[in-house]
Amino acid sequence: MEKELRKYDIQIQGLVDGDHEFEFEVNDKFFAAFEQDMVEKGEFNVFLELNKSATMLQLDFDITGSVDLICDRSLDGFTEEISIEELFIYKFGATRKLVADDMEIIPFGSTDINVAQLIFDFIALAIPIKRLHPRYDDEEDEGGFIYSSKAAKADESDLETEEKQETKEQDIDPRWAALKSLKK
Repeated sequence: MEKELRKYDIQIQGLVDGDHEFEFEVNDKFFAAFEQDMVEKGEFNVFLELNKSATMLQLDFDITGSVDLICDRSLDGFTEEISIEELFIYKFGATRKLVADDMEIIPFGSTDINVAQLIFDFIALAIPIKRLHPRYDDEEDEGGFIYSSKAAKADESDLETEEKQETKEQDIDPRWAALKSLKK
């Protein structure tokens, strides 16, 4: 699958300083080239604007497309539309080193860069952690699910117990109220 990722090579040696534009298409073969199971199917168009200078490369990514996901709640398949704008910088230096999430140092004299891993990472990070089918968008998130009426009754009895304790605290004998304030 290495051959599939070679499509995302950019020859930087011989590029004049200034702006350059590149376009890539990402499809199922691209995702299959990475050993992962997060994304299996998707179609994306990648527009890349590369600004080259003597000391660095500035890459502006504009990625739009869709990915096929499985709903966490219903296990139904659905398509999630994704639009991403990211910036990544390659600086020229003595040795290759990742400096930050959005910056890497590459050796002087590097002939090319491969943006496949960057594109994959941007898409993977844009996928929502909670994958819900669009039909669940209108529902309010209550912070959890109630699976049976027993659970609902248990919640109601907990509320009643708390209310009874609050009532008892309000009916405290005034002689004990002074001691209660010392407890705080």
